[in-house]
Amino acid sequence: MEKQIVRDLVKEHLLKKMREGKLKIGKTINLAAVARELHVSVTPIREALSQLQQAQIIKAVPNKGFVIAQLNREEAKDLYELVANLEEMALENSVFDENAIQGLKRQQQIFESTTDPLSRINADLEFHRLLTKNYPNVLTRNILHDLRTRIFFYEKALMSDESYYTKADNQHQAIISAIEENNVPTAALLLKMNWMLILNYIQKRLLAA
Repeated sequence: MEKQIVRDLVKEHLLKKMREGKLKIGKTINLAAVARELHVSVTPIREALSQLQQAQIIKAVPNKGFVIAQLNREEAKDLYELVANLEEMALENSVFDENAIQGLKRQQQIFESTTDPLSRINADLEFHRLLTKNYPNVLTRNILHDLRTRIFFYEKALMSDESYYTKADNQHQAIISAIEENNVPTAALLLKMNWMLILNYIQKRLLAA
């Protein structure tokens, strides 16, 4: 198997464990354990971790190794604003056929019916992925994939207000309706407003922490 393919498989494995809540903030990633689990050498694991470090998902700590980075208000602002702008651009340059719209509706039903906090966060992030999956720029989609994983840690740690999810549900529905009406610019604006709503809530929680 090519070295790049192994590295990408390791990276996706680690991202999946993060989204499942199995790797937590401040936790050191055990390279030897990952190597045993995946039956690969340490080299592609280090390469995958270096990519995750570049995406600001993890950081290298002297004498400790790679750890999931702590949360802070400055990063939250940069992170959410970047994702909002990238998703807005991606949505504005996407085409939605009937299958894509139905996929959004099905995902929205999953989001609405989910009560488990971890599942609800992942359902929300999957909704956002579906909104941008038709954007032809693969590099941007890959960047968004990594950034949403970092966002996962903020929302897992700080999102507890049920009223937020009611607002998010309404915004999701409005985005879908705008896309159905072929009004993509409005859908993109609503999408950016959705991220700004989350950022405002996250910053208040970080300030109070």
